[in-house]
Amino acid sequence: MPEPEAKLRIALAQVNSTVGEIDGNRERIASAIRDARDRGADLVVLPELCLPGYPAEDLYLKRHFTLANQRALEALAPEATGIVAIVGFAEPVPGAEYLDDAPRPRPAHNALAVLEDGAVAAIYRKQRLPNYGVFDEARYFEPGSEPLVWTVAGVAVGLTVCEDVWEEGAPASLEVDAGAELIVNASASPYLRGKGAAREQMLAARARRYGVPFAFCNLVGGQDELVFDGHSFVADAGGAVVARGRQFDEDMVIWDRGCGEAPALGELLDDLDEVYAALRLGLRDYVRKNGFEHVVIALSGGIDSALVALVAVDALGADRVTCVVMPSPHSSAETQGDARAIAANLGAELIEIPIAAPMRAYEETLPELSGVAAENIQARIRGNLVMALSNARGWLVLTTGNKSEMSVGYATLYGDMAGGFAVIKDVPKTLVYKLVERRNAVAGRELVPGSVLRRPPSAELRPGQLDQDSLPPYDLLDRVLEAYVESDLSRDEIVASGVPEATVDEVIRMVDRAEYKRRQAPPGIRITPRAFGRDRRLPITNRFGG
Repeated sequence: MPEPEAKLRIALAQVNSTVGEIDGNRERIASAIRDARDRGADLVVLPELCLPGYPAEDLYLKRHFTLANQRALEALAPEATGIVAIVGFAEPVPGAEYLDDAPRPRPAHNALAVLEDGAVAAIYRKQRLPNYGVFDEARYFEPGSEPLVWTVAGVAVGLTVCEDVWEEGAPASLEVDAGAELIVNASASPYLRGKGAAREQMLAARARRYGVPFAFCNLVGGQDELVFDGHSFVADAGGAVVARGRQFDEDMVIWDRGCGEAPALGELLDDLDEVYAALRLGLRDYVRKNGFEHVVIALSGGIDSALVALVAVDALGADRVTCVVMPSPHSSAETQGDARAIAANLGAELIEIPIAAPMRAYEETLPELSGVAAENIQARIRGNLVMALSNARGWLVLTTGNKSEMSVGYATLYGDMAGGFAVIKDVPKTLVYKLVERRNAVAGRELVPGSVLRRPPSAELRPGQLDQDSLPPYDLLDRVLEAYVESDLSRDEIVASGVPEATVDEVIRMVDRAEYKRRQAPPGIRITPRAFGRDRRLPITNRFGG
């Protein structure tokens, strides 16, 4: 008969760290270690760089920052008694602080500390450093080169960090060859639409390939434009997911190796609920971690501001959200009625500030204003008013532009783009409608009136204005934008897919010309693979026509 597997209880502690709050992060990690020990775990794994926070960007270049996180690690080590803890930190590289003519190593390793018997017993250094999309790890970290297998309760455990296992091969293969019976992966893997399920499939394939379980522990929480979704899990040696943590919330996943029983698995959120949860967490943490108590939204009665209001109330509570309606002579009674209905349905405070008088003042001051310039003045009056409320009351202004509009520049600088955080900046217009419909369905009533969903979109800056007067229909526009922005297809490739040439040319022209606007937009939550800013970086001065 084969020998029974050695038993090992492992805890995956997906915590919500705050970049730079090193002592607070240390306390959160210490609490997780104590909780795991109280629950009988032999090993607790915490996420990548959870001690200093991730991504800390150029803070990693500051020697005093990495030294502070190293001191915090040393202070944390005594918590690891009666349990082994794997903790992500930025390990200072000796000698990196010295300036000379020789090439210098980068200032830190992206590292895991093995805490055992109250001390730092070993260190694993991440080997594969991603340097694409939102990742700039080659800028900050020196890669490691050595695998590490550590024995816990008689079980050989191989250590890896995030990208180390995104492809087959070293270091995981070397650790398995060295006798590892379990691979743990500490990650700070940011959310993208559908990425959680893809991670499960990828690591399940690794587990099958190497014939050992894989335990994945991911960071959770919002950090500027990124959202980390948690969703830690264990895939057994056959590739079956046998334990899974919550999405978008702190959690501790317990898995017993060698017991023959698997805990019940929670269901994953469906596509729309997952995106909505990401928006809610991203907003909640941006507000909380930056010390805001209240947010304000310019509520137009349109679909975009309706979605932002829904997310804000769900993330923060109605008592921390104020909606401002700013009717102009061009505002319809229908949209104004819908705006008031949305605020009432959500229980949010409503302030009304008509803008006809400021519009007259501008007309008297600049009589030559007409056309688009006159329309944009209305948006800038509204932006000025919400920013004044922000200054007077310390509120965070949430802008309401979606990705489709931001792509083609269908937004006004210092007007509807004025604010502190752009909740739906990376949400295409067609997805905005689906998210609102889904939220209404979950509520079992029309939090957002059906008329908002049915009405043709309009900025209402002139009589009878419709978005389709200036833009292709949104279903067609989003199709072109997905090809050009998300997939980097050329003009000819998009035309070959069946889109009219004139439409493709016009959309590409608008996208390229709007780069200067996007550079001045507030940060917003990333949910797609090519968010503006961190993922897609193009020059403003650019004459390449493709």
